[in-house]
Amino acid sequence: MNIATFAAGCFWGVEAKFRQLEGVVSTRVGYCNGHVPDPNYKLVCTGTTGHAEAIEVTFAPSIISYDQLLTFFWKMHDPTTLNRQGPDSGTQYRSAIFYHDDEQQQIALASKQAMDNSGYFSHPIMTEITAATTFYPAEGYHQCYLDKQGIHP
Repeated sequence: MNIATFAAGCFWGVEAKFRQLEGVVSTRVGYCNGHVPDPNYKLVCTGTTGHAEAIEVTFAPSIISYDQLLTFFWKMHDPTTLNRQGPDSGTQYRSAIFYHDDEQQQIALASKQAMDNSGYFSHPIMTEITAATTFYPAEGYHQCYLDKQGIHP
């Protein structure tokens, strides 16, 4: 199993969408790449911790590749907006790929370049691609939140 970490706005919808993919073994939502240890939802929502609302995806590379996850990631949100997805704004809602090794970094950079060159988006991609730091799982009520609410995007 491999791990991929993404941020694409509010983590509830992002998690629900990734959970639908064959080859995704598990997901968890949380906070990544900030400067405050052990953040919580209320603190991250202030936009002062540097964390992004993120999703950690455990996947079976024999079923779905990292590149396929990236293709899904690009098309599931608007990566051309800086620090905003839909009605949510702030650095905690930024579009980001947090890579776990050199191979993921190279694949992510190439994928971003290919999407930018494809003309799929009418504006340049603003997605941050940076090394993953500590992933802090969000509070239990956030995990699989939309499923718990009976909402299936």
